[in-house]
Amino acid sequence: MVVQDCKREERTPAEYVVVICRVTGLVGKELANHLFSTSKWKVYGICRRLEKKSTSQNPRYHFISCDLLNTSETQEKLSSLDDATHIFWVTWASQFPLDTPQICEQNKSMMNNVLNAILPRAKALKHISLQTGTKYYVSLQNTYCSTKQVCYYDEQCPKADSEYNFYYALEDLLKLKLRGKIAWSVHRPGLIIGSSHRTPFNFMGSLCVYGTICKHLNLPFVFGGKRECWEEMWVDGSDARLVAQQHIWAATNEIFYSTDGQAFNTINGSNFT
Repeated sequence: MVVQDCKREERTPAEYVVVICRVTGLVGKELANHLFSTSKWKVYGICRRLEKKSTSQNPRYHFISCDLLNTSETQEKLSSLDDATHIFWVTWASQFPLDTPQICEQNKSMMNNVLNAILPRAKALKHISLQTGTKYYVSLQNTYCSTKQVCYYDEQCPKADSEYNFYYALEDLLKLKLRGKIAWSVHRPGLIIGSSHRTPFNFMGSLCVYGTICKHLNLPFVFGGKRECWEEMWVDGSDARLVAQQHIWAATNEIFYSTDGQAFNTINGSNFT
């Protein structure tokens, strides 16, 4: 198993042992940073590619390089994590269009590989935190909201009238695999804004590069999207740090535990535009 610094002695035993799936992503990175601020947590950080620069000097951090789409590799590298108490699922596969059965099956398969590897041996597992997004409420087939009216979505709103949405597939898989025995929550951020050089969806980084180019070429810093995007009413921004804090809050407050999957919208309260 490719684990960095797994044999380092820890001064005191951790109260919680967490598995972060895609620790180098926008939210995964912030999760690790928050958890390292307290001695309660031991962290297994999962990502396909090895980290060039990480927080691996922390004695409670153990990085595992693993392709979660590879069934045998996932079983080999994650089945030994029998001390896990929490799982944070903040990853997704994006090799297919968002509104296709292929992306539903791919993401479902990836999560299934992890659950099959960890669940049988992690007898102390208490909570799984799933991250999806506010597109739970709107069709992935449409880029923009079909109405010009302001739309408000709370956690009790129904699913969108969409045949294929991998968010639904992941929730259904958790219900099937956990069978009401382990608590889980689902977190639905909007447009995540954060800092990570390991994700193609780093909106803030792209905006900074665009602004730098405009300044260098002495061009006006104008909105680069379509009119429909500028006028869109339901696009909310979500600070990656806020999203991470909500994940941890839901995972550690047992009063809110639900074996049916407690849903939480995760936005900063201000529209993007």
